Amino acid sequence: MTGTTTSGARPRVPGGGANRWVVLVVLCVSLLLVALDATVLHVAVPAVSEDLRPSATGLLWIVDAYPLVCASLLILFGTLGDRVGRRRILLGGYALFGVASAVAAFADTPAVLIAARALLGVGGAMIMPATLSILRAVFPDRRERATAIGIWTAVAAVGAATGPVLGGFLVEHFWWGSVFLINIPLMALILPAARWLLPESRGSGDGPWDVVGALMAAAGVLGVVLGVKRTGAGAAFLSFPTLVPLLVGATLLVLFVRRQRRRPHPLIDMRMFSRAAFTTSVGCIVLAMLALVGLELIAVQYLQLVLGLTPLETGLRLLPLTFAAMAAGAAGSYVLARLGPRRMVGGGFVLTAGSVLLLLLMGQNDRPLLLTVGFVLLGFGLQTTLFGAYESMLSEAPADSAGGAAAIGETSYQLGAGMGIALLGSVMNAAYAPGLAGVPGVPAPASAAAANSLTEAYQVAARLGGAAGDALHTAARHAFVHGLHVTLLVSAALLLTGAAMALRLPRVMESPADAADCAADRATDRAAEEATDGAADCAPEELKHQEEHQRPGLPAQASPPLTARDTAPAPVARDLPQPPREVCEARVPVRRAPAEHAGSGRAAH
Repeated sequence: MTGTTTSGARPRVPGGGANRWVVLVVLCVSLLLVALDATVLHVAVPAVSEDLRPSATGLLWIVDAYPLVCASLLILFGTLGDRVGRRRILLGGYALFGVASAVAAFADTPAVLIAARALLGVGGAMIMPATLSILRAVFPDRRERATAIGIWTAVAAVGAATGPVLGGFLVEHFWWGSVFLINIPLMALILPAARWLLPESRGSGDGPWDVVGALMAAAGVLGVVLGVKRTGAGAAFLSFPTLVPLLVGATLLVLFVRRQRRRPHPLIDMRMFSRAAFTTSVGCIVLAMLALVGLELIAVQYLQLVLGLTPLETGLRLLPLTFAAMAAGAAGSYVLARLGPRRMVGGGFVLTAGSVLLLLLMGQNDRPLLLTVGFVLLGFGLQTTLFGAYESMLSEAPADSAGGAAAIGETSYQLGAGMGIALLGSVMNAAYAPGLAGVPGVPAPASAAAANSLTEAYQVAARLGGAAGDALHTAARHAFVHGLHVTLLVSAALLLTGAAMALRLPRVMESPADAADCAADRATDRAAEEATDGAADCAPEELKHQEEHQRPGLPAQASPPLTARDTAPAPVARDLPQPPREVCEARVPVRRAPAEHAGSGRAAH
């Protein structure tokens, strides 16, 4: 089965021509908006709390409604796009995102804001897998696709890092609703541009769309993500609100997998997971996000609560990480072509683990140079890993399953982020709390309250005052730094596990199925050339035969009758059906292919 791309009178050239880079620009703007919205609300939470007065549970749902709904619906909309058209799903996501942004901006109650955030999650789930699957269809050449994915991942890093800065600026100069209002004019511009420029593409469309399976996947992912988020928020793992969603979600996902294996036309071709490169790429995405999100959360607390930096200063300190991630995305195509997926992903994990171990030198005092070097290495290493994993995952997936593959990748991204907060947060708390037991002059109830978090420890210390308060404040700082070091060691171990996992990836940029096709093409070419050479060798014998029958002075004798085989022209290579040159070039290992072909339109490395 092959994916199909359709186009009307619009100036589109799917898979070739300069327009594919214009398509990439549109897709990157889409991704930028979604990535911004995922983090822009974080700095607006105090203003929202002051204005709408939500309960503690309501405030938690205001923040979590977007990622929960988005993660749960990625598979549903990714596979639906494969059936009805990815461009159609993307345009619907644009429209819904704009409407939900307007509702959120002018929400006057917590319930309305929660509903609007949930609608934004639906729109994000429609947009995210569609952008990646359209990118897969528009860039059939693997080298160009690697360049496009590098730009795509760099834009995602920019959006995630810019969100808090932009949100802080808007809240400071306008009101909290402006963080949503900026989406509306941008969507008003991008919707008609996307409708005109983006090509429609879909999978083979065989069989009916499995509605029951799609709902099972959505409910299963929602339960798992909800349980993981509750664990990360500090809820007991065996508590009813945490354990039940996890068990129900995991059960539904197991049933979903069994259902897809039995169906003749599944939503997601489970045979993709039998490919070591695909499964390994998904696992690497989970591990990379687990390390990134958990470490970023703890790093922000360290910068603000231990070093005493302001939110703006904290954002500036984290900028080197963002810039390094952008550089890794921009250079990803070149690095992947030179190193191959195995060494690129594995090297990215090792580099990230090295940066994490370097950050063990962080202590009670500010060391700006150390932090800058550590964050640069961390950002470059993680983005290198994510780039190589995403590119390998998409290249291993069939073209007609691009939407489902993109949805799996994005779901892995969300699960990794939630698991990172839960796992590393639990490790941090387990290492931090014992350091506050038995502080001289501090009552046991005060020590127990201070063990919940460093922020609460500072509040308890301020209430105690005097020598006891100072002792608790100092003990809390030391306990937090100790917990940070333990968390960094656990992170380094997980990253090195990812490096070992990456050994299952291909050594070079080559898809096994594509390589077999190209080998068959080359065999056909050799057979055609041998047939041509054979015809040329027979020509002198035929001339000699004719001369013997037509010697001077003798009457011409009739030549033997010619058969159809004798009169047929010799087959030559150009008369045989040949695959498109750029397709075959994409199939062979990139390191063995020429770096540039005239007229290929390939970006120079």
